[in-house]
Amino acid sequence: MRLLHTSDWHLGRAFHRVNMLGAQSEFIAHLVATAREREVDAVVVAGDVYDRAVPPLAAVELFDEALHRLADLGVPTVMISGNHDSARRLGVGAGLIGRAGIHLRTDPAACGTPVLLADTHGDVAFYGLPYLEPALVKDEFGVERPGHATVLAAAMDRVRADLAARAPGTRSVVLAHAFVTGGEASDSERDIAVGGVAAVPAGVFDGVDYTALGHLHGCQTITDRVRYSGSPLPYSFSEAGHRKSMWLVDLDAEGTVAAERLDCPVPRELARIRGTLEDLLADPALAPHQDAWVEATLTDAVRPADPMTRLAERFPHTLSLVFDPDRAPDDPDVSYARRLAGRSDEEIAEDFVAHVRGAGPDERERSVLRDAFDAARVDAAVREVAR
Repeated sequence: MRLLHTSDWHLGRAFHRVNMLGAQSEFIAHLVATAREREVDAVVVAGDVYDRAVPPLAAVELFDEALHRLADLGVPTVMISGNHDSARRLGVGAGLIGRAGIHLRTDPAACGTPVLLADTHGDVAFYGLPYLEPALVKDEFGVERPGHATVLAAAMDRVRADLAARAPGTRSVVLAHAFVTGGEASDSERDIAVGGVAAVPAGVFDGVDYTALGHLHGCQTITDRVRYSGSPLPYSFSEAGHRKSMWLVDLDAEGTVAAERLDCPVPRELARIRGTLEDLLADPALAPHQDAWVEATLTDAVRPADPMTRLAERFPHTLSLVFDPDRAPDDPDVSYARRLAGRSDEEIAEDFVAHVRGAGPDERERSVLRDAFDAARVDAAVREVAR
């Protein structure tokens, strides 16, 4: 069976101030054309179809167009909700839409109920694991200490139990939306670190032939059987080094995986350039970036006058301007943002406590801070679901 694995469409999202709907439409056309030309047997979409719980009308219309085009092509599609989606909204009409071969899996309770597709070698069971917010699904899975690893492990126990009851030789595919250990994040993924550690081990997916992951925006191979497709389009300058693509996956009769990476069309390359304003305007080595979307970091000791206008004369698609003056590490004017770079919310809060009273928090106080941050994140997640 031949699968086309994609994820993280984020329909409705902009790239800085650039409307990406046209590029997203081009990607949908590319997806459908690829499915036709490469004779794909099934398309799998591993979450974050939309960029937010209540997407703009234009994004909903594009999603509707995508469903119709895939259904007209006759290629079954299995799709799960991600942490950006409203699972309940995305799942509306799932039963009816399923009759057209578009299988939406947004209910955590249905993790162990697969979509069954068949080829000449028998059945392939597709298990859709939508994004599992630990605090919201802990009762469903009966876990005492909710966390990403525990709820995903409980969901996979249901998958393995169902698979064990099926005919010998039944192959299996899992769709999941999670941060798996070994994956490389970018700046454009929403934090899912509720309950402490967000990452889950790849071993949680043992026992299935292929795991199609979503959430991280870079295409990545965790193991031969566990892969991220990444987002088909860039959504932050941290993705400047990404090659945007999908996975074309072949499952043979024994469930052996062969994967080919297929490039996606992107409207422009991304470039991150750094230096003084005069250097950026004059450096001939930067000529290849003149048609790219540019993030420019200026290192001038004194902020120059009207830098964006001047940069746009050479780099007309400059979208982001960052000031990071070259200074000695002990300079008191080193930016606050630089001092906080790479630090978690909890670490910043602990540093603040130490700054205010001269001593950092003890273990009990650290626990209080962690609980407070977790409560805030859970409250935000609940409000997002309720919207």
